[in-house]
Amino acid sequence: MFPVRESCGLWLSAAKKFEGNFMVRSKRVGYAVIGLGHISQRAILPGFRNAKRSKLAALVSGDAEKAKFLAAKFGAGQTCTYNAFDECLRNPRVEAVYIATPNSRHLEFALRAAQAGKHVLCEKPLAITVSECRQMIEACARNGVKLMTAYRKHFEPSALEFKELIDSGKLGRLKIIHTAFTISLPSGDSWHLKHHLAGGGSLVDVGIYCINTVRWLTGLEPVEAQAYSWTADPARFSEVDDNMSFQLKFPGGLYLQGSSSFTAAKASFLQVHGEKGWAALDRAYAYNEERRFFGKIAGEWFEKKFKPLDEFCLELDHFSECIRENRDPLPDGVTGMRDVAVIEAIYEAAKQNRAVGIHIPAGFK
Repeated sequence: MFPVRESCGLWLSAAKKFEGNFMVRSKRVGYAVIGLGHISQRAILPGFRNAKRSKLAALVSGDAEKAKFLAAKFGAGQTCTYNAFDECLRNPRVEAVYIATPNSRHLEFALRAAQAGKHVLCEKPLAITVSECRQMIEACARNGVKLMTAYRKHFEPSALEFKELIDSGKLGRLKIIHTAFTISLPSGDSWHLKHHLAGGGSLVDVGIYCINTVRWLTGLEPVEAQAYSWTADPARFSEVDDNMSFQLKFPGGLYLQGSSSFTAAKASFLQVHGEKGWAALDRAYAYNEERRFFGKIAGEWFEKKFKPLDEFCLELDHFSECIRENRDPLPDGVTGMRDVAVIEAIYEAAKQNRAVGIHIPAGFK
């Protein structure tokens, strides 16, 4: 038996702790954003302003002054440098992390967050190798936290309408898919040009949207890859690919022709041809442009436009809903790992100048 005064003190302490945890977990999910580069400043951080289930709690950066400036601008309550990341993980208001660092650091921060019991939302690519992806998936499962790959296309209205059309069967049996995503990478030194930081070039950075979106829309996994890579600036692109053209073979006679570039004007499209009709999405992948969804089915033309909206907000709130309702997020870590497996096969095909089989990793129970 505890003395009455000690017993009451312990009860009050436990009650206050419960109340604090309840207040934190009953409201919007608190996030720490790790990495404050272009995508964070232009899209991820502004996404919290429109989010209904997600709240910005902390910022983590290699630049302390940048973190403080952006914290004041976007309303984060805590800032940490990469070296002081453990301080962020001890913050009870941080329930999840959004990893937006250079690709090679995704694994490190995901493992540390999972070990601290924080849920992990990670920018694409999930990691730079299938092996690293697997480590992230296993660590999150082992520590009972959720892992999601940040593919905003899965929540964007025109893409959802495209998927609904394909699932309806109105296009008939799919035969050919053409898709591309090109950007003009700014001049000067960039981590995107360093293989040890990026893990690859335009294929990893923008071509991955072509791969993931087609896998998601069709529900099919590619079985073979062919590819060719080239550049007109070998000095600048000595470590990573500039332009990449790739072909993916899917079961049932479906072929995808895809392209990516770091030195072409910003553009993206997706066009799907079936036996009964075709459909296309122009400006398919950029997050801040109007989209045009159009095509012809059984001789009938259709066309619809979609104004830009905050896709990062939709992605954040989906993950927060999954955390609150204890549901598995989609796209999950396995989805991200399988895209990396396809990318590895494409690089191998380009290296060997021949068709390469694709091994799609199994999921996890």
